[in-house]
Amino acid sequence: MKVAVITGGSRGIGAATARLAARRGYAVCVNYRADEAAAEQVVAQITAAGGRAIAVRGDVAIEADVVRLFAVVDERLGRVTALVNNAGILEKQSRVEDLDAARIGRVFATNVTGTLLCAREAVRRMSTRHGGQGGAIVNVSSVAARIGGAGEYVDYAASKGAVDTLTVGLANEVAQEGIRVNAVRPGFVYTDIHTSGGEPGRVDRVKSIVPMRRGGQPEEIAHAILWLLSDEASYTTGAFIDAGGGR
Repeated sequence: MKVAVITGGSRGIGAATARLAARRGYAVCVNYRADEAAAEQVVAQITAAGGRAIAVRGDVAIEADVVRLFAVVDERLGRVTALVNNAGILEKQSRVEDLDAARIGRVFATNVTGTLLCAREAVRRMSTRHGGQGGAIVNVSSVAARIGGAGEYVDYAASKGAVDTLTVGLANEVAQEGIRVNAVRPGFVYTDIHTSGGEPGRVDRVKSIVPMRRGGQPEEIAHAILWLLSDEASYTTGAFIDAGGGR
């Protein structure tokens, strides 16, 4: 049985990935932090199509929540074989000179600490060193890691730069233990995260700087994630797919 844990799975890229993973034969854990109704809706869509899914509440920035999340998956679905570290946050658009430590801490707690904690729990279950059968981890980074987020989200971009580095480091660390670790860097994608930044219409404002002259859809990112999880990517680890329309 293929078992996928998808953090931040109740909306946007996470929800699209959960639905696609279910269609590809995974039993799916839709992790969410607060919006239970949205997570249950994704589960309902999956089960209506004949798939298997559960929704599990948990804030990835809280270690106890992460431990419980994976324990619930062990009990209800079985040992995880695929992890998508998709949960991520950003805050209101701001210049660095106006940031405070509390905001920086919140962004890094979810985007970096949460990614590492979930990866830790997955490795403990997947690694052949621990009696596992191997597996795959895909971290959802951002093109912001390359371009820096100047004037808007330098803290977010820096957190995604950390995700890129941990992707390479972990990939090398577990390459001989049956685990592949890769990342997808989405560009400007139509999701609710832009509302958190105070500009729901941001993608339409900036799409003119994208070579393809459009924003992306969550399903387009999900396809890249599922390819990296699949056996088609069996010789790919420590790699990045830039899914940003050429940006």
